[in-house]
Amino acid sequence: MILTATELEALRGALIVSAQAYPGEPMRTPTTMAQVAASAVIGGAKAVRVQGIADIQFTRTAVEVPVIGLWKDGHEGVFITPTARHALAVAHAGAHIVAIDGTQRPRPDGLSLKETIDMVHEQSHALVMADCGSLADALNAVEAGADLIGTTLAGYSGERPKTEGPDLELLAAIAAADLGVPLIAEGRIHTPAQARAALDAGAFAVVVGTAITHPASITGWFDAAMHA
Repeated sequence: MILTATELEALRGALIVSAQAYPGEPMRTPTTMAQVAASAVIGGAKAVRVQGIADIQFTRTAVEVPVIGLWKDGHEGVFITPTARHALAVAHAGAHIVAIDGTQRPRPDGLSLKETIDMVHEQSHALVMADCGSLADALNAVEAGADLIGTTLAGYSGERPKTEGPDLELLAAIAAADLGVPLIAEGRIHTPAQARAALDAGAFAVVVGTAITHPASITGWFDAAMHA
């Protein structure tokens, strides 16, 4: 399925929910993640973001909204859909949008960001979302052909300090640059007020993950507050 310009525009102002669990957790199964994604859609999510080939495949059958897919390989450096091989596998698994590391760090396969994006565009119908950590990343990613820009790696790529909540300063800076592609706010958005603030800062749409779909973290927040 090709995500049309009209369908992409329909995500303006929307909530996108990321349904992911860490290896070894009870919920770390494709069927469970697909069910979580489907539940989020019932609650109002207009798109979902999932990790792993099987999760993408199961989620595609569970929801009728756009699926942003990625493949995490490793835990440090460039690990979000790090190579062209990973990106093409995500696209061929059925993701409407392939999320990849959009920083300017060296990629494991030696290809440039532009070469990776070009391969996805040439060999699939998927769009590409570049997960960035700075304004410079965003500018470079758009130049490389990214269809969407995310602030996913703000505070994690070594380019900017890790903020308590979403990096609203970065969001505002990218929005002010008017890059001509949708700007997706993602990262440390834990409350409805923060989601609203991200939109007000210029985000096209907002991704919320942990605060909606990760029970272990949510439980920990409550437990910590009660024992403070």
